[in-house]
Amino acid sequence: MRINYKPHNKKRFRHLGFRARMKTPGGRKILSRRRSKSRVKLTV
Repeated sequence: MRINYKPHNKKRFRHLGFRARMKTPGGRKILSRRRSKSRVKLTV
């Protein structure tokens, strides 16, 4: 039996990380929303 889920962290951070979020206006909106909810972790 093969394991299908093989995550690549570099790819993940580039797509969902803090700096990726800061690049776009929509991403900054996401961060501000998460800050307003006072999340411990803003991004991955």
